[in-house]
Amino acid sequence: MSSATLQVEIPSKYPVERVFKNFSDFDNIAPKVKPEVSKSIETVEGNGDVGTIKIFTFDDVVPFTTRKYKVDALDVSNHSFSYSFVEGDILMGILNSISYTVKVVPSSDGGSVFQQIVTYNYKGDEKLSEEILKKEKETHEETYKAIEACAAAHA
Repeated sequence: MSSATLQVEIPSKYPVERVFKNFSDFDNIAPKVKPEVSKSIETVEGNGDVGTIKIFTFDDVVPFTTRKYKVDALDVSNHSFSYSFVEGDILMGILNSISYTVKVVPSSDGGSVFQQIVTYNYKGDEKLSEEILKKEKETHEETYKAIEACAAAHA
């Protein structure tokens, strides 16, 4: 089994705790700041801790309908968490899963750096194109910036 990895790093003027809190509230913020993508995110099992399973429903402009993901790790004291998409048409029949690791670290200027690693775990030989991976990275960056802007506006 092979994989492809994206790395997203975005500096923020906001401190680690605030950025982590904002992104940790993704389920509530994403449908508000990216309604053209996120129709809803609902918990179907668990309480948000490790093992929680959620269903992410896309809006009609996205070529996918749903995806199911599971919270794999959560370390609030180190401002990190990870989750994996394990079901849904977002896997396009060529992926076993898509894993995300998010960590927010302090920067020297008193702000922070949002770090996200996305790993696409392939079933076989068929792979996502470089063009798709580039667009995916742009989408992750745009989503982060929209969440940060929303949080700043409602602080």
